Amino acid sequence: MLEKLAKQTAIYGISTIVVRFLSYLLTPIYTYAFTQAEYGIVTDIYALIPFALVLLSMGMESSYFRFAAKAEAEGATAEQIRQGKRRVFATTWGATIVAAALFFAVVMLFLDGVAQLMGPAYVAHPEYIVLVVIIILLDVATMIPFARLREQGKALKFVALKALNVFVNISLAITFMSVGLFDTLFGVGWVFVANLAASIITLIAILPTTERTRPTIDKQLLKRIFAYSLPLLIGGVAGTAGEFIDRQMIKYILPEGVAMAQLGVYGAITKIAVVMTLFTQMYRFAAEPFFLSNFRKEEFVESNAAAMKYFVMASMAIFLGIALLRDLFALIVGRDFREGIDMLPIILGSNVMAGVWLNLSFWYKREERTRFAIYVTFVGLAVAVVASLVLVPRWGNYGAAWSRFAAEAAMVAVSYYLNRRYFPTPYDIGRIVGYVALALALYFASELTVGDCPNMVLRYGVNIALLALYGGYAIWREGVIARLKIKKI
Repeated sequence: MLEKLAKQTAIYGISTIVVRFLSYLLTPIYTYAFTQAEYGIVTDIYALIPFALVLLSMGMESSYFRFAAKAEAEGATAEQIRQGKRRVFATTWGATIVAAALFFAVVMLFLDGVAQLMGPAYVAHPEYIVLVVIIILLDVATMIPFARLREQGKALKFVALKALNVFVNISLAITFMSVGLFDTLFGVGWVFVANLAASIITLIAILPTTERTRPTIDKQLLKRIFAYSLPLLIGGVAGTAGEFIDRQMIKYILPEGVAMAQLGVYGAITKIAVVMTLFTQMYRFAAEPFFLSNFRKEEFVESNAAAMKYFVMASMAIFLGIALLRDLFALIVGRDFREGIDMLPIILGSNVMAGVWLNLSFWYKREERTRFAIYVTFVGLAVAVVASLVLVPRWGNYGAAWSRFAAEAAMVAVSYYLNRRYFPTPYDIGRIVGYVALALALYFASELTVGDCPNMVLRYGVNIALLALYGGYAIWREGVIARLKIKKI
């Protein structure tokens, strides 16, 4: 079964890397076109959008995967299975659209108050908020159709539609910059116009994949789905709040004169961690429908334990590659944004732990004990808030990076404790810790020996050798064993 997960991850991986690489072309465009403070607005908005999407999706993506799998009841005919999945799709899709429409109405009704709450930049340009809320409405409308493509194993179609969105966004961004629209009074508003156009086209393109299913709500089914998804919603809101609270603390704690500039730098540096973000995302796309499908507990436990080990092994290789060659990755952003490049290893470490926490969440989603998501994410949110209040006033955006790291570490610790107590999974802790320790040892060895070396040839030569050492060890340690295990599964 692990072979199936590996194949799906590879399909999502190759395609997603291409798509997201194109998407990250927006980072150099924007960081070269805007000042630190202007890009701070972009960072602020794109930190809030995921929070809104999690709130309005109400945990329905995971619910769709789980209830679509339950429709494949033993003894059910092919037509019964098809109708059951269609009913789940229509209900989850309808519920999210209703939630998004209500959100749009509330924000429009209290637009002035929302602008005041978000800060002076939005009071001067409330139209930014209007554009972003419409983007959120459209993106929520496509979430369940995209989830359906994943559930059906249509990875290439999924990625093709995502690529269409990115292509439109980039094309318009380049066009707007070329004709000088970014230099007008509307400024960064053109970023949101480009995104809005991409979201409209994506919605139009994905509708044919719904097979004329209308977003209608089966009330009895929705009650059962909500019983499953409500803890995921609460946990998702807390978890996403923990992920964006670092940016909000920069915005609200630091003095107004420097806050948006530091936020812009922080946002740009987080974008450099593109490869780690890509890897975690492509893994999630494949792993979520895989681990929430119907198969025996013994198979789940074995597959989840193996997946965790290989995920950490690959993640630490990516961490090491980006951290050791961060000067090259820094070229992605404008010169004014590179002052924060030393935050990159901290942010990468946070991303690794986010992936570990993702792996540790599959068991309670499968067992329909989703209340555990609330415990985990609220601990992370509490740690993020306390750490931010202590560290951001002292260290600025560096403090925000460390607060996020602390929050992710806390969620991993709580998730692991819950797993050991309620659903013991035989994770190979020795091997996992070994990969983490080796990667960190090689990183610090580089810092102590060639970290400040002015000879670029020597510095990069040593760093590439250290990276090759990690890769060679991983291949030696896992290569033959991994192939044999995959063949047996």
